[in-house]
Amino acid sequence: MAIGSSRKPRTDALHNRRRVLDSAHTIFAEQGLEASMTSIARRAGVGVATLYRHFPTKSDLLAEVSRDQVAECVSVIDDALDDPDPWRGFTTVIEKICAMQAKDRGLGAVFLEALPDPVLFETERIRAENGFAELARRAKDVGRLRPDFVRDDLTLVMMANRGITAATEAEALATSRRLSAYLIQAFEARPERAPLPPVPRLGPHPDLPSRH
Repeated sequence: MAIGSSRKPRTDALHNRRRVLDSAHTIFAEQGLEASMTSIARRAGVGVATLYRHFPTKSDLLAEVSRDQVAECVSVIDDALDDPDPWRGFTTVIEKICAMQAKDRGLGAVFLEALPDPVLFETERIRAENGFAELARRAKDVGRLRPDFVRDDLTLVMMANRGITAATEAEALATSRRLSAYLIQAFEARPERAPLPPVPRLGPHPDLPSRH
């Protein structure tokens, strides 16, 4: 009996942790990072004290919830870098990142906002940004991407895509696909295009030097 009673709290703790993570993933996807810890605890059916016992800060919870999504985003860019067609690799990243963001508002927030503890994602974010910059360079080298495209334009894409509102996930995805198609057409190199205005500083690091 003593053995059984000693194991039960551990089983309950693991179960509560899983419920918190599942609820946090859903709420961050629906509401973004502004979602409160109280609402996450309520959705999980646990007390706020239980939530904080597993995740002392919101940053800790966000790191755990977002790890898979950030890894998926990096994987999309890595796969595109392996594509022998630079333009196809570039456009695939735009399409897939927009679709992922349409389904998960929290993912966009990880890349667009100054997080409570940015170090948690800095390595993966830099890897993603550098990989995308290489994709853009290759697409320019083959003459498919307009020469004045810069890396911050991906942030601009995500900011625009983040503004989509729809009643259902299917509608959000359909709208996102149309938006990304418009943007990809605008990014394609054409001699008659007028030059773009200067690029603004976007994203969570406005103090960094301009990145081209």
